[in-house]
Amino acid sequence: MCVVDPKWKNYYWIDLFKFCQQFVYEHEGSKLTTVKYFTAPPKNEQKRNRQSAFLGANKVMNGDKFVIYAGHYAWKDVECFATCKQKFSIPEEKCTDVNLALNILLDCVEDKVDTIVLITADSDQVPTIKMIKSKFPKKKFKVYYPPLRKSADILAQVGQVVFLENHEDKFKAAIMPFEVSDGNKKYTRPVEWKK
Repeated sequence: MCVVDPKWKNYYWIDLFKFCQQFVYEHEGSKLTTVKYFTAPPKNEQKRNRQSAFLGANKVMNGDKFVIYAGHYAWKDVECFATCKQKFSIPEEKCTDVNLALNILLDCVEDKVDTIVLITADSDQVPTIKMIKSKFPKKKFKVYYPPLRKSADILAQVGQVVFLENHEDKFKAAIMPFEVSDGNKKYTRPVEWKK
């Protein structure tokens, strides 16, 4: 999650399946089967270690109900358009959007889902939403914006979204224990993930 308000750091260490489960209502005939997490390991070692702990803990907590799809970062050369005009390299995430789009498409083709739930405010997913709505009109889309993020382009496609900053109680309910272990590996909440 990329947010500005430091209080949200308290909720980085959450059980993602448990969090998402709170938005699924069995009386509506819904059942959460899998949470798919699309990301890329950061180039920065400290960030990569924090992400690895978070993903490892979620895997221990949820087993096959939590699936990770990893892209990668590549260095991209950019030029400063301000007065310095210097060239420098920045890391750019690769494959994450494509992995997400292809997985949604495959789940629809194989008829594994009735409802697709996206937690994103990334307007790069607008073409995915458009295509699925066109080719699979019976599939439903639900979009949840991460805290303090939004996209008018996504809203225009789905008509209604959920703002997760209005559901802080569900974040609190999904916080994992400080230490998560499967008996062999141990994952500990990073100290930086507190306000």
